[in-house]
Amino acid sequence: MPRLIETPASEDSIGLDELVDWCESAAFDPSCEDGLAEAAPMLRALSRNRHFLADAAIAELKTRCAEQRRINPYSAQVMLLRPPGGKYVLRAVFWPAVGDHVVRMSGTAPFLYHVPHDHGFDFLTVGYLGPGYGSDYYVYDGDVAGAAGEAVALRFVERSYLSEGRMLLYRANRDIHAQLPPDSLSVSLNILASAPGQGWRRQYRFDTARGVIAECMTVASAQMLLELAVGCGSDNAQDLADSFSRAHPQDAMRLTAWQAIGATLEDAARLAHWEQGARSSSPLIRRASVAALEIIHYGDEMACFSAAGTVG
Repeated sequence: MPRLIETPASEDSIGLDELVDWCESAAFDPSCEDGLAEAAPMLRALSRNRHFLADAAIAELKTRCAEQRRINPYSAQVMLLRPPGGKYVLRAVFWPAVGDHVVRMSGTAPFLYHVPHDHGFDFLTVGYLGPGYGSDYYVYDGDVAGAAGEAVALRFVERSYLSEGRMLLYRANRDIHAQLPPDSLSVSLNILASAPGQGWRRQYRFDTARGVIAECMTVASAQMLLELAVGCGSDNAQDLADSFSRAHPQDAMRLTAWQAIGATLEDAARLAHWEQGARSSSPLIRRASVAALEIIHYGDEMACFSAAGTVG
């Protein structure tokens, strides 16, 4: 499960600007787990400041959240505390209870409650307000291709809650949790590591009952752009997709390119494409091609049945 971070007992608190100044200094290196953990005393000191977040929220409301609309790529659940600066992201996350109006109107899905998932980045989090969300924690070794239905060795660890002052360090593609709604509105503060190439890090949803990856939850914008370009029928896009499918350093992009090409083909050419893919060195292309061939030969229903029983 996430690493529990103990910080020295203290009543000292700091302001948001003090934390930002420290994070911007050479003292902070979030590129590794231990480097990120060095921020724990500073984040804990900010969490003892009981008015900074309300002050920030009021300032945003006075401008109709103009700054959040400008810098915040997240949903309304997240308030960015500073614009992303390159090596880290600083944010507050709101966790409503089941009886709160927003959950009654939208359901639990926007908050990923009861959805086992990991994260594609390391992050440090502390309970700031309220009883905190609960989590059923699992751990896995992260050595996966990332295909839907792929078997994963999951190990259940415990159920616990992110109460006020409790601090955890989540490890990218290691720690899995199925979050449970808090008993009342809660808030956590996060420092996220933002490493070079972060956009290619994958986040997965898991089927813990079957011990498999249910789906990849992230898609890079470059993947969507390539699909769009190939779908529009551009020869340049076809050439680029062919190049990416063979040599792109990210397997997810190789798969996107291969699938985009396959979607443009018909009959014998389509069959030959997926047969070639089934022999690919890419685990993702290989699995997707086998599934496509099963649909061609047996139809959607049989392919879904076969995919459900195929792991590894």
